[in-house]
Amino acid sequence: MDQKKIDRINELARASKMRELTAKEKAEQTELRNEYRRLVVGNLSGQLSNTVIVRPDGSRTPVVRKK
Repeated sequence: MDQKKIDRINELARASKMRELTAKEKAEQTELRNEYRRLVVGNLSGQLSNTVIVRPDGSRTPVVRKK
């Protein structure tokens, strides 16, 4: 996500504290926030897929997703 979109998320958040957002602004804010969340979850999933637990005996166990 580029910096312009992040700045826009912050701008809309500040505006919502000062006044009621229009329907168009609310929709834009929701869309931008959802995009940001998807990116954060994707990055976290990528990090966790490369994470291992190192046991005291030196063995390495990959982190697996629990259901």
